[in-house]
Order: sequence, then structure tokens, then C-alpha cells
Amino acid sequence: MDALTWTGSLGTFLNPAFMLLAGLLAVAIVAQIVLSFFAAPVTLQSNPDGTLEARGGMLGLTETAVHYLFLGTLVVVVAYIVVPQVMPYGAAGIIGELSKRFLPVWIALISLYTVSIIYKRKLGLYGKLFDSTVGMIGFGLVMFWVFTAIFVGMFDMIATHDYLSQVSGLKNKLPGVAVPEGTEGVIPHYLLGGDNLARDIFSRMVAGSVFVISIAPLATIFAFMVGITLGLPAGYYGGKLDTILSFLANLILAFPVILLFYLLVTPEIVLTGIPSYMAAFLFVFPLIFFGVLLNSRYYTQPSKRNAIMIPVLGVLLWLYLSIINQPGTVINFLPAWMDLFDISILVVFVSVVFVNAPTVFRIVRGLTLDLRTRDYVAAAQTRGEGAWYIMLWEILPNARGPLIVDFCLRIGYTTILLGTLGFFGLGLSSESPDWGSTINEGRKLLLIFAHPALPPAVALLSLVLGLNLLADGLREESLKD
Repeated sequence: MDALTWTGSLGTFLNPAFMLLAGLLAVAIVAQIVLSFFAAPVTLQSNPDGTLEARGGMLGLTETAVHYLFLGTLVVVVAYIVVPQVMPYGAAGIIGELSKRFLPVWIALISLYTVSIIYKRKLGLYGKLFDSTVGMIGFGLVMFWVFTAIFVGMFDMIATHDYLSQVSGLKNKLPGVAVPEGTEGVIPHYLLGGDNLARDIFSRMVAGSVFVISIAPLATIFAFMVGITLGLPAGYYGGKLDTILSFLANLILAFPVILLFYLLVTPEIVLTGIPSYMAAFLFVFPLIFFGVLLNSRYYTQPSKRNAIMIPVLGVLLWLYLSIINQPGTVINFLPAWMDLFDISILVVFVSVVFVNAPTVFRIVRGLTLDLRTRDYVAAAQTRGEGAWYIMLWEILPNARGPLIVDFCLRIGYTTILLGTLGFFGLGLSSESPDWGSTINEGRKLLLIFAHPALPPAVALLSLVLGLNLLADGLREESLKD
């Protein structure tokens, strides 16, 4: 079978249109930037119908050109995705087959956006996100990789080959190379080529999304649980408690992150059981958080409180014991039928939580120091509410804006951190498909073969960019409240 080109017969029509529109768009953007230096100051003049008056002259013309050229370029890009769905295999080239592989993701994204836009006025801050163009773009990039991880990890879709299987003769082969007949795989090509061990780069890239999406948000949530549980009382009570906790947080933050990871994931440290003991300590904070949260909310309704707390804390306790209980470590006491998880990268997970928690603590502490002086806190104290009720039900909800924004940004930082760990080979298997490890493998021959390192690098870049844009959109909308 012949190798695939990038766009196949589809490129005969779309490539010239895309190149023309993209070139004109670039020229229009440059012209708009140059003309803006000589434009008169902007004044907010409105038309009789209340709309803002459009800018005139050459600058107004270039702004209009940029708008329509961007829309035209976007239409062509959408055509690259949509048209191949009705074309036979290989007719639309590599891009067309990539688009087909991601069909479940496109359907999920369209469905999510449609429902969200229809009901956005009923969805609070999330709904307001769809009033922000930047936020919508960022949310789309993030959810693209979330849906990819779901379809790859749970339904075994999208990937074309086993990410560990090697095919003789395809070492460092270029994108679109045909695999030998009789080779196992969903399609007879390596869409993005082969790596230095003759494995399918595309399958390893989408499999790497499962690692990132399953670890980064969950580790960030655990870090927030630790930071919130300790930051609220530190900022609310102050005094010696604040001094001690702040000193410990600053002590951890004083260590360079990479050096700290080197110390935590080295085999000698792992054998001592320190990471397991750290997991037992850090992962108990969600239990504490939800226990105090429910108790403070239903303190005056003991029967209702107990009916809710017992099952919730029971399930959380089971999950906690299953997470910290790992065969081959110093904490291994649960019978097999009770152990729900086998987290082979527990050391990495604990290390990420340990590094992020002090920063979250400082943010929560600073917000609490500010909000504890507000009138609604004084009113709650006058009503006789308990300290934890005030912290969790008065202060924390009013700090949600900055915390949600920081949560999105911190997932991005954690994603970069996981990529850095993979790049340096810290705590991860040498065959792991995570993006950092894949980039590290590809960069060894980067001057000769660029294609093994580029797909995971672009994937990592797009996810972090999406998280940053999402955070910007959330910040923009939260400031309007």
C-alpha cells in the first residue's frame, strides 16, 4: 500500500484556498498593526440604535478585512475536518484520516457546546464563559483532550495501533507510512510516522493524553484540598498557627522544584517508604475537608448530618485506603478484593500534590486575611455561627473567583511539571507514552527526524494554552459579577 500524503485529493481544492486566505490574513493583520500607530484616539461614539460607531478610513477597512479573512480561513479549516468524514479511506490524506479518528471527539464537543450555549443563563459562571470568545476557545482546547482521554482510556477508540507494539522496518519512518501487510492495527498506516523504536507516534500521543488528563486535574484537586483545609484557619485565626503553617509552606517552596522531585522519586528514597507515608498524610485532607464541611453545614441537624456524613465519609475512607495501599510498598494491608486502585505512579502523584499544596495554601491564606474583615463575616459572627461554618460557607464561596482561575492555571502548571518529569525520566516507566517522555525520546534525533517529537510537543502546548485561555475567560467573566 502506498504512503499517504498530508491532504490527498482534498488538498487540490482546499490547499490553494487556505494558503491564499492565510497569506491575506497575515498581510491584513500587519497592516492593521502599522495603521493603528497613526490612528486618531478611540472615542466611544454610538449610532442612533445604540451600537458603537465603526472606525472609518484605511484602519477601519483593514479591521473589516481581518474579520472576514479570519472567518474565511476558519471555514477552510472546518472543511479540512468535515469533508473527509464522507470520503473513502486515504482520499483526504493524513489530515483527513486524523479527522476521522477524532470523530467521537468532534461529536462530543459539538454536543457539549450546543447544550451549554442553550442553557448558559442557567449555568452560573460556567454559562457566562460562553460570552467570552477567549474562554470558549480555551475551553474547547481543554475539552478536546479531555474527550480524547475518555475515548482512548475508557472505550479504546481513536488510537490506531497498540502504543507499545513495534513494527519491523518502521523505525523513524515519516508520517503516512504504510505498515507491512498482516500487521495488527485499525488502519494500515502510521498516520504520524514511527518513533525510534518503530512504535506508532499518533497512538502514543493520544495514549499520553490519558496519563496527563487523569493525573493533572486530580493531583490539583488534592493540592487544593490540602491548601484550603490549612489556609482557611491560618488566615482566619492568625497568630501562632498562621506563623507555623506559613513557615512550613515557605520551607517547602524554598526548594527548587526539580531538585525536590529528584529527591522524592529516587529509588533510595522510595525504598525508605517516605512517599507512601507522605501519601497517607496528604490524602487524608479530603476526608478532613468533607467531614468539617458537612458537620459545619448540618451542625444544628444531628440526624440529617449523621445520615449524610456516615456514607460519604465511609466511601471516602475506602477510597483513601485503596489509594495509599500499594503492593510492594511499606503500606500494604488491604485484601485484594478491597483494593480498588493500583497506582503505579503513586510517587509522582504524591510529589505533585506536595509541591502544589504550599502555593495554594498561601493563596487561600491571603484571600482569607482579606475577606475575614468583611461585613458578612461580622454578621455571621454576630449570629453565633461557628468558625468553620464562617470559613467554609461565608469566606470560601466569596473567594471562588480567584481560586477557580488559579485552579485552571495550576492544572496547566501541573501538566508542564508532568511533562518535565517525563522528559527527565523521573518516576515514570521508560515505555510510558506520556508526552514528556515521548518528547525526550524524539529530541535525541531532532536534527535528523523532527516528526517524533513534534506531535507530543504540540499536544502539550495546546492543552496548556487552552488552560491559560480558559483561566483568562473565567477571570474576565468573574470580574463582571
